[in-house]
Amino acid sequence: MSNIIGITMGDPCGVGPEIAVRALAEMSVEERDRTRIYGNLVTLEKARSALDIDVDLAPFVVDLPIEGAPLAWGQLSAVAGDAAFRFIEKAVRDAEAGAIGCIVTAPINKEALNLAGHHYDGHTGMLRSLTGSKAAYMLLASERLKVIHVSTHVSLQEAIRRATTERVLATIRAGDAHLKRIGYAAPKIAVAGINPHCGENGLFGTEDDDQIAPAVAAARAEGIDVQGPISADTVFYRAYSGAFDLIVAQYHDQGHIPIKLVAFDTAVNVSVDLPIDRTSVDHGTAFDIAGKGIANHGNMNSAIAYARKLVSGRDKQG
Repeated sequence: MSNIIGITMGDPCGVGPEIAVRALAEMSVEERDRTRIYGNLVTLEKARSALDIDVDLAPFVVDLPIEGAPLAWGQLSAVAGDAAFRFIEKAVRDAEAGAIGCIVTAPINKEALNLAGHHYDGHTGMLRSLTGSKAAYMLLASERLKVIHVSTHVSLQEAIRRATTERVLATIRAGDAHLKRIGYAAPKIAVAGINPHCGENGLFGTEDDDQIAPAVAAARAEGIDVQGPISADTVFYRAYSGAFDLIVAQYHDQGHIPIKLVAFDTAVNVSVDLPIDRTSVDHGTAFDIAGKGIANHGNMNSAIAYARKLVSGRDKQG
């Protein structure tokens, strides 16, 4: 399996080209040789000029065409949405073929993606579709807090419907397996409740007792070190203080808000249970600052570092 990571450029009109170029420029020669940017060379050169960086991009770019490139910065565009999809599709096929070991994604714009006719809720759903996977879980990883989600880009009403015993159990299993893969011998996992105070014995809803508690019991019976459901208003603080290695969050905002509060610039989005490896920045396209050369690439550096850890860990396993 390849130890090359493939960075997808993201939406050509957003900050993706800039953060990809800046990250590449800071790499050692050896790291650069193990990196490819899946994007559009003309756009990346425009980003390089905006950053006033002197680095030869061509040897490290898998160059895919965009009609009319370079496009204007900060513009919502179906052309850009289609290009973002094609960068990811090419990287996925190369990852499946073993040409690259992990994909690192720069931000895409979901509205531009859908304008182009690619109807996905985001990267995770797209990657699940492209790889033919039954499931994929979004894990947000920071140094002191890691969260995996039972559901993500759905309404809160739909998220409650999706918090079934089967889905919660599958999420616990996926999180446990991932943490073991990155070096945790026996991960300590907590499952957040879905209702205030986990329903207070049915006063505020019965989902925690009827759906979530049985999943935790089943996971414990399999030998997983998991507790819950635990009231969501305390469990994240307990994990941040070291009591747990991973929290299973029931829905998007429950998991995203605490991570973004404590690790806005460093948290990494990881797709778990796909047949290929993928990490990502945990921010959007930032159209308002695109092309100004001021985008923070710290999140991209964190995503690249996590990708290299996954690739090297797989090599050791092999």
